[in-house]
Amino acid sequence: MPKYKIQNIVASADLGTELDLTQLVVEMENAEYEPESFPGLVFRLKKPKTATLIFRSGKIVCTGSKSIGDVKQAIQMVTESLKDAGIPLTGSPAYEVQNIVASADLEQPINLTSTVISLGLEKVEYEPEVFPGLVYRLDDPKVVILLFGSGRLVCTGAKKPMDVEAAIVRISRELRSVGLLSPEPPGMSEKDRLA
Repeated sequence: MPKYKIQNIVASADLGTELDLTQLVVEMENAEYEPESFPGLVFRLKKPKTATLIFRSGKIVCTGSKSIGDVKQAIQMVTESLKDAGIPLTGSPAYEVQNIVASADLEQPINLTSTVISLGLEKVEYEPEVFPGLVYRLDDPKVVILLFGSGRLVCTGAKKPMDVEAAIVRISRELRSVGLLSPEPPGMSEKDRLA
């Protein structure tokens, strides 16, 4: 299986309390709040490098993480900063991953026109005049793959890293089965492919 790299994880949580964003922007370092252009406060961390959108309702959206561990750490740090700013919170809120965006390289060019015919028109969109990539919608896992003629791909819509892996394995197998991707080297184990 081609190696993939997580580019961004978006996760959300609910603090369970309303917030005064005008007061928070004064109390918190690295916070920006311009309600004329965006209704939420933007709180940036350098490590892990993330931006968390904090809304008056107490809902937060963390973006920019490269791993689930970074999501957890960022939300804990945001929660601590809110506590330091005088918000009475207990513990760190439960979060839910909304979207994982990952990239991979199949390491060989792909004929996208042949791919459309092979994968079937019901799940594939390809309009090269509008967008240079092929859009392939999978049901299981429920993700979207943007496949480019160079062999590079972007997987979006995943809720966990296992979904990304499953989607890349699936598209690789489907392309291989119709001769659009060269076979894997013989004797390579699943463990070697995932390494």
